[in-house]
Amino acid sequence: MSDNIRGKVIVITGASSGMGEATARGLAAKGAKVVLGARRADRLAQIVSDITAQGWEAIAVPTDVTQRADLQKLVDTAISTYGRIDVLFNNAGLMPLSPLESLRIDEWDQMIDVNMKGTLYGIAAALPKMKAQKAGQIINVSSVYGHKVVATGAVYCATKHAVRAISEALRQEVKDYNIRVTTISPGAVRTELTDH
Repeated sequence: MSDNIRGKVIVITGASSGMGEATARGLAAKGAKVVLGARRADRLAQIVSDITAQGWEAIAVPTDVTQRADLQKLVDTAISTYGRIDVLFNNAGLMPLSPLESLRIDEWDQMIDVNMKGTLYGIAAALPKMKAQKAGQIINVSSVYGHKVVATGAVYCATKHAVRAISEALRQEVKDYNIRVTTISPGAVRTELTDH
């Protein structure tokens, strides 16, 4: 498996902690060239330092996935540094839970902006490059809550259902370009997801 990964250019959002950080470290150890995006530049710098100290390849680009220009810069930096993008791992996400009746509308907006729009903005940045290459893979993180709805999770569940729908539609649209689309629906994972 590591031979399939060695030399691949993999762009990861939400890379400063949790699944994104673990994925970056694991893929770099297998020989991938990882391009890390997240808001916390200090955390990214430390992760890149740790990875490169092992002799592996990593760069970081401070990225707010709610900003289209940031995602474009992340993808463009991957290409200008390594010549291509093989994989986009749309991993950034937020999960503040509350009953709808509590009317935490700012949190709703944040989840929609990060979980849904962030996924779409990542696709918008990477897809034209992958089409030109006639190859690539886009991995979007949904959740078990993209399959099931729970009390206090209405908006989070809605955003993760949307990620599933976006992924399935994209998969149907890009198959002729040799681009694969994968949806990951993890269960509970001990991360900082609910802290943001």
